[in-house]
Amino acid sequence: MNTEPTNPQQTVFEQRKRQDANEMKKHNLQLADAAKDAGVIEPYDYAIFQNHGYMGLYGGLDAKGIHRHKGLKSSENILDHMGSTELAANLFRATQTEEKLRREQIKGKEKANQAHLEVGKKVRKTIEEIGGTMPENLPVADSIRTLEKQDEKKPLKPKSKKKDGES
Repeated sequence: MNTEPTNPQQTVFEQRKRQDANEMKKHNLQLADAAKDAGVIEPYDYAIFQNHGYMGLYGGLDAKGIHRHKGLKSSENILDHMGSTELAANLFRATQTEEKLRREQIKGKEKANQAHLEVGKKVRKTIEEIGGTMPENLPVADSIRTLEKQDEKKPLKPKSKKKDGES
């Protein structure tokens, strides 16, 4: 059955956001692996490590601070409410931190935390230098989970059949 999206531009935006979010999830796993190799083993320590990256990128805000600043519930995942620009900044932070940890063979929780903080600050500085909007000031996007649920509920519209003689 052929279908047409009700709003093709919105559908492209949603697809791009899904791709960006999936890419971020993939790189967060790779970052977690690099952090583990550096000595960040326990979940509590990994949360601290992640907060260092957020604090660098978000001007001192940790995960709780980002939740408060953006008006998110504590149960909501920050990454699920990022638009493409914010996801891209976080993706760059994650990939560059992973590379730094591996390239410099950083060992120890404190050194890994410091590296993540520094990379986050450098990404933030770059955003500032090019005149971009700081991540904490970007709008809160609809949750990727909400978009997926809406897609499940959307009835598929059949493509209209052309009558004889129409082009």
